[in-house]
Amino acid sequence: MKVTEHISNAKGKTLFSFEILPPKKGEDLQNIFSNIDPLMEFNPPFIDVTYHREEYEYRELPNGLIQKIVTRKRPGTVGICAAIQQKYKVDAVPHLICGGFNKEETENILIDFNFLGIDNILVLRGDPIKSEGIFKPHSHGHSYANELVSQVQNMNSGKYLHEEYAHGATDFCIGIAGYPEKHFESPNLDTDLNYLKQKIDAGSDYIVTQLFYDNTKYFEFVKKCRNIGITVPIIPGIKPVSIKKHLTILPNIFHIDMPQELVMAVEKCKDNKAVYEVGIEWTVNQCKELMKQGVPVLHFYSMGRSENIRKIAKQLF
Repeated sequence: MKVTEHISNAKGKTLFSFEILPPKKGEDLQNIFSNIDPLMEFNPPFIDVTYHREEYEYRELPNGLIQKIVTRKRPGTVGICAAIQQKYKVDAVPHLICGGFNKEETENILIDFNFLGIDNILVLRGDPIKSEGIFKPHSHGHSYANELVSQVQNMNSGKYLHEEYAHGATDFCIGIAGYPEKHFESPNLDTDLNYLKQKIDAGSDYIVTQLFYDNTKYFEFVKKCRNIGITVPIIPGIKPVSIKKHLTILPNIFHIDMPQELVMAVEKCKDNKAVYEVGIEWTVNQCKELMKQGVPVLHFYSMGRSENIRKIAKQLF
């Protein structure tokens, strides 16, 4: 079932969902299941599975030359989605990115998703390769997420890259990312909202936001979206603080502000055990306010850990 159908069927009730990371190469799939199992009591209608770009490693050969090697440290998004749908009977939402793929490879993976009965896709431009610093698209791929959305939407209309090999039309529900505090590459929020509108106009069906800790940022973002004609569901992304280092790590990685009240509460903690409890309390209060305002879904970024999310959900659902 489509994410938008789940939201419609809930008739105003806030749903629970979460995102997982594929395990690192060589790890057991059971690692995924052990993090999903504790959260199934809250009846998530869908679970997101991230996709991670290739990385470059440089290794010195016996002759002294340096060899550039391409590696994927977290493969398996397609297989994990299939396993989730088979084991838990819930919709898996794979992430699909621009980086590292040409248009034909993108089409092929979309055909695979369709064969597997996957109804939803979260379309993203994706991050740059860590060693490069700036995003570089594939020479025969997409530079921006709205272009990728258009390719998915074309397939939904039965339009493939090579008509002579055309299959039937797909019917993907397309999610995209939104940034309440703007994408770090955008000069300002209004410009970023214009880019978001381009993705909507290309055929996107719903938005999932970057994590945030100040609800006013989300509410203002939603208002601005509505003012420019964006009417699709806007799902807030939630990430509990759990260690002191999050005060520097999260703003650095995700380019977000953290409320001073939260910062002071974490700084007063004697150890990470206390930070963990502060994070739970803050997130519960944050989510209660969001639910009171009728958000369609609370979408948690689990980062491979589910215990604190389970404790939070226990107080909400």
